[in-house]
Amino acid sequence: MDFLSTSNIMIHIPLGQGGYDLSWIEAVGTLFGLLCIWYASQEKIINYAFGLINVSLFAVIFFQIQLYASLLLQIFFFAANIYGWYAWSRQTSDNQAELKIRWLSRPTAAIWTTISIVCLLFMTYNIDVVFAFLTKISVSLMQALGLNVVLPELQPDAFPFWDSAMMVLSIVAMVLMTRKYVENWILWVIIDVISVVIFALQGVYVMALEYVLLTAIALNGAWLWIKSARENGSQPLSVSAE
Repeated sequence: MDFLSTSNIMIHIPLGQGGYDLSWIEAVGTLFGLLCIWYASQEKIINYAFGLINVSLFAVIFFQIQLYASLLLQIFFFAANIYGWYAWSRQTSDNQAELKIRWLSRPTAAIWTTISIVCLLFMTYNIDVVFAFLTKISVSLMQALGLNVVLPELQPDAFPFWDSAMMVLSIVAMVLMTRKYVENWILWVIIDVISVVIFALQGVYVMALEYVLLTAIALNGAWLWIKSARENGSQPLSVSAE
């Protein structure tokens, strides 16, 4: 299908060096990504439907441009969206949402912080090795399914620390969102700001502007969820268990 091809350009945006060719599949995938984040900030379960479409379309994009490690990560985000949909749909006996927006307790926050720091340090010094390993797994799986793919030649990561931070924090933020923890929005803000800077440094100003918009949505989500957590009687870094 032409729509699924990254060569099917919707518009050429004359911004940055050489401009930016925005394909139809990337445009639609990005739109559903924005809808996913917006409705998540409103605590609407439909965000997961938009999220599933978003990760599916970007999986197709990553397949075409041979970013097989990123393709494999989309499988995780696909599964996380399904779990989040299930978790947010659960109700109590009086038909109230079982999960409430709340802050992480101090012990749980300490655990997640430790996990994040350890993973970030490991990825920073091993990101090329990890992505090469994930790429080999992805290629092997696709070849087992009968797809005609070959192992691409990978280039060293230009921003190992920042790319590692975005990868690790994205996974943690997604998990926290499925459990309705306020901290997920703080992490998304950090991720989006890093993305703005990296894309701006690379001269990809269209993507930088997209992440400026995502930053604004994440800030709004943080503000709304902080209010909801307060209404639910939850305080940040409380000693008691959630």
